[in-house]
Parts: sequence; C-alpha cells; structure tokens
Amino acid sequence: MNDATLPSAPPELDKAAVRQIILGILLAMLLAALDQTIVATALPTIGSELHDVEHLQWVVTAYLLSATAVTPLYGKLADIYGRRRMLLIAITTFVSGSFLCALAPAMIVLITARFIQGLGGGGLIALAQTIVADVVPPRERARYQAYFASVFVTASVVGPVVGGFFAQDLHWSLIFWINLPLGAGALAMTYGVLKRLPRHERPHRLDVIGALLMAFAATTLLMALSWGGSTYAWISPQVIGLAVATIVAWGLFAARLLTAAEPFVPLSVMFNPVVGLGTASNFFVVGTMVGLTIFVPIYFEAVVGLSASQSGLALIALVGGTAVGAQIAGRVMAWTEHYKRAPMTGLVVGAIGSALLAWQSGSLPLWQVEVVLAISGIGMGTIYPVTTVSIQNAVAPHELGTATATFNFFRSLGSAILVAVFGTIFLSGLGVGGQSIGSLERLVAVAAKNGTPIGPVFTLIFGAAAITLVIGLVCFLLMEEKPLKTRAGT
Repeated sequence: MNDATLPSAPPELDKAAVRQIILGILLAMLLAALDQTIVATALPTIGSELHDVEHLQWVVTAYLLSATAVTPLYGKLADIYGRRRMLLIAITTFVSGSFLCALAPAMIVLITARFIQGLGGGGLIALAQTIVADVVPPRERARYQAYFASVFVTASVVGPVVGGFFAQDLHWSLIFWINLPLGAGALAMTYGVLKRLPRHERPHRLDVIGALLMAFAATTLLMALSWGGSTYAWISPQVIGLAVATIVAWGLFAARLLTAAEPFVPLSVMFNPVVGLGTASNFFVVGTMVGLTIFVPIYFEAVVGLSASQSGLALIALVGGTAVGAQIAGRVMAWTEHYKRAPMTGLVVGAIGSALLAWQSGSLPLWQVEVVLAISGIGMGTIYPVTTVSIQNAVAPHELGTATATFNFFRSLGSAILVAVFGTIFLSGLGVGGQSIGSLERLVAVAAKNGTPIGPVFTLIFGAAAITLVIGLVCFLLMEEKPLKTRAGT
C-alpha cells in the first residue's frame, strides 16, 4: 500500500460542518475533563457504601494509570488508521467503562471499571486536539484550543460541586450515569461529519515493543509518585523498586527509539526542537498550575480559615483566570506574527505573582490573594493554546496525532511529578514527611503537635511554583517561533 492507494481527500469542510465537529469534540473533551474532577468529592460516600475505604485511592489511580499510558498509542493509531475511527473507539470505551462503574457492586469491580474507563478517556483529549488541527488552519487554531482550556476550567469548577451533590443528595452512581447521555451526544454529533475529515494516515508498522515500554515506564513512574510519601515512605522498598523499574524502562524505551526500524514515537517528532521545548514548557507550567489547584484550597482552609465550600469558590479566581489567559493568547495568535509575546509576558507575570504570594504568605488579606491568583492564572493560561498550536505547526500532517498525543502524555506526567514535588515540600515543611495524612483536620493536628505553623510552609509552595514557572518560561523562550501555516491539516 502506498500514498496513491489512500482514499481521495474529501471536499473542503464548510463552516457549518467545522462547527459541528468542534462542538462534538468539545463534548468529548468535557467527558474526560469532568471525569477528572467530579469523582473526588464523591469518594468518601463511595467508600462508605461499598464498605471499602482502604482501596479508595485506586478509584482515581486506576483511571490515571490507564489514561496516561494509552494516550501516545491513540495518537499513533490515529496517524495509521484515521482520527474518526480512533475517536469513536475512545468514546465507546469510555462510555462502556462508565456504565460498568455505575453498576459496580464492590470496590474491586469499580476499580477495574475505572481502568477500562481510562482506556477510553486517555484518547479523548489528544484526539480532539488532533481533529481540530485537521479542520482549522494554525493561524485560527489557537482560538479553538482556548475553548478547550475553558472546558477544563468549567470542569474544575462544576465537577466537584456536581459530584458532591450527586453523592450526598442523590446517588454516587450518577457521576458515571451522566457520561452516557454526554457520550451519546458526542457520538451523534461526530459520527457522520467526521467521515468528511481530510485523510493524512499512512501505512505504518506499530512498534508494539516500544509502545509497551513507554506504557510500562509511565505506569511505574505514576505508581511511585502516587505511593511515595503517602502509602509508603519515599525510601521504602516498594517505592524504590518502582523507581528502579521506571528508570530501567525509560532507558530501554530510549534505546528502542534509536534502534527500531520505525520507532513508536518517530525521531522526527522526538527530536523536533519545537516539540521538545514546547512540551518541556508545558511540563513545568501546567504541572505548576495543577499543583496550585491542589494546594491553594488547603491554604484557604488552613491559613485563611475558609470552609471547604468557600475555598472551592475562592479557587475560581485562579482557574477562571487560566481560561481568560487562554482566550487572550488564542485571539492574539490569530492576528499577530509574533505570537510568543503574550505567553512570555504571561509567564513573567505568573512567576512574579507566585513570588509575591511566597513573600507575603499569610499576611495578605483574602481579596488581595484573589487578585494575585487571578492575574497569575491569566498569565499561566496564555501558554495553553500557543504551545499546542506551535507543536502541531512544526510537524508533518501524518504525524499530527503522534505529536499531539506525545505532548499530552508528557504534560500529564509533568503534572503528576510536580504535584508529588509540591506534596513532598509541603509535608516535609510541616515535619510530617513519610506519614499518612488522612484529612486536613488530622494534618493540622499533627502539625500543631509538632509545634509547626502551617502558614510559613506556603512560602515554600509558592516559591517552588515561581521557580518552576521560570523554568517553563526559559524553555518557552528557547522554542522557535515558526511562521504559522495557512491551511488546515498542516
């Protein structure tokens, strides 16, 4: 089979078809984004009703492991077999897993179903971004990528509220039942119109060994980060064993990339400087953002004295600012030649905001903290659409799926790694490193027993955030600003 035997390209999509595709994949992305936030507040109720609190963390971990591990595979298969086929498989798998989750009679069944759900969810975000690249030129694409950022912000705000409401006032299974109509809607909106997508797939051989090595390396790394400092001490045999396993697996994966006839991630993608530096920048910036969304609510509760619901509302300043920043950068990218300027300015502002919070931790009134968080969020949000479009703009059309999925894969790993780093800094600063902390109340009690005030510890957290943002800024500054292509699918 050669390029001449591929199906002829469908006629160019009209604006109505593009809108339908965008709405359909936004709905598909909402499935994945909402699932990452709606489950957390329902976990205590789930553990109580299924009579198994001990393994509750695996409800989250199982999804995270499978979703992260299969993300690059979806990208590669989309380049081989087409985006439509893989998106339909991802949605169907995700909805099937949701159905099994809703009916789960025991914790082990729920954990298994969550793993299956992740096998579908891992492809939704990367495939959605790839499909946008197929139908929207890079010059306009950042505007749509900004909509994706808004979906994640919406999920971050709405998910915990809806999850808590379902669990407390209705039934926890509704957090999974809700995925069925959403998934059906995404399928209905994309099933027919995606047949008109331009075709870029080429005959490839799937490097199964490389795919397995990458999945194993990611899984062991995530397990080490998930268990380290909580379930087991960082220097425990379990965590050290996982660390050794992931180091060996990453080494073998790197060797496979250099020796395979057709490596799982093409060398043209792996060693593309725009892809590498753009991914590294997102690794640090998005990881910082995720870390702050976890620890800022603790700051609001433990230092400012807000309730759990109040801290959730106060967090809107940060996550809402991210959506605003993404929208600004997306629109600027559509009409300016020097599209890197907005994120460069934004990351400087974000780093200064984090440094200010570190300097004045515990002494600023709430309204000033909110203002700083909102401005910092706007600054960090500017990087979302620009790096995604820059990476897609730098690779060949038949590598769009692989490049986009690899970018998302390492961004997820970055979030997991930096959350673990922030967590280690936080617990070590309180003198409770290596201990299992079950709740915020117990954390405060342990810190008080040790005579350690909680407020100054956030100087370390916000200071670490400022440093990682600066690292992300340096990577972004080094990324080449290539002229944006003017045709879709390029």
